[in-house]
Amino acid sequence: MSARSHAVQPVASFHDAALSFGHRSLWQGLNLDIQPGEYIAVLGGNGTGKTSLLRVLLGLQRLSHGSVQVAGHPARRGSTDIGYVPQQRAFDDRTPLRGRDLVGMGLDGHRWGLRALGRRAHRAKVESLLERVGALDYADAPVGELSGGEQQRLRVAQALATDPGLLLFDEALLSLDLRRQQQLASLVAEQRDRTGAAVLFVTHDVNPIIDDVDRVLYLANGSFRIGAPSEVLRSEVLSDLYGTRVEVMNAAGRVLVVGTEVLDHCHAPERPEGVVL
Repeated sequence: MSARSHAVQPVASFHDAALSFGHRSLWQGLNLDIQPGEYIAVLGGNGTGKTSLLRVLLGLQRLSHGSVQVAGHPARRGSTDIGYVPQQRAFDDRTPLRGRDLVGMGLDGHRWGLRALGRRAHRAKVESLLERVGALDYADAPVGELSGGEQQRLRVAQALATDPGLLLFDEALLSLDLRRQQQLASLVAEQRDRTGAAVLFVTHDVNPIIDDVDRVLYLANGSFRIGAPSEVLRSEVLSDLYGTRVEVMNAAGRVLVVGTEVLDHCHAPERPEGVVL
């Protein structure tokens, strides 16, 4: 964890937070301070509220109970304190936008009028971001003609543009092969170490980032567990959380979860997720 993690004010805080849709409770009683430089993996099955947690921080989803703050203020839309990489969604083939234009929107896409940076400084910053994510080769290509992995790397560059204090990633590894996953994981860790940014990383497979993770927030069955990976990713902990026997094993340096099919809060059969099966 970065030395900045010892700062007094958390980057973001949930206090007695709950989120429900109708009679269905995704999670409740969440008290969580996210410290500068802290890396938290958010794990759990489909429909457990992982993406909704990020939407709450982004000011796009209201809590059912409790409160949430980002940089000492109530969560709000358009906060420049947050960099966000959403779930992969392909651009239309006809989208009139180059790769470098997409990245540039991370610098001034939130504002009207004149750019915060002059044209030359803006161009240099975009070029630097493209280089950091390895996207220079297709920077001038229309985004709609790029592969899902190439588009995702541009979104990562966009999220890093303002060196925000909080970085949110929603299944950012899905469109990438193993080598690209490792590169992205290294890039996120380097950004955390360089700027002291906190990271919340929603993923179905924690293995590519496990060495960098400080804590795991595991959501299941309307409840959660939070702690160091070695505290949460244990057979007895996940068995208690799911209400059925779940085995957690370490094999060839990877964390594996094996269990019978369980019922989530929607009463739809699913297997325990959050680490590779």
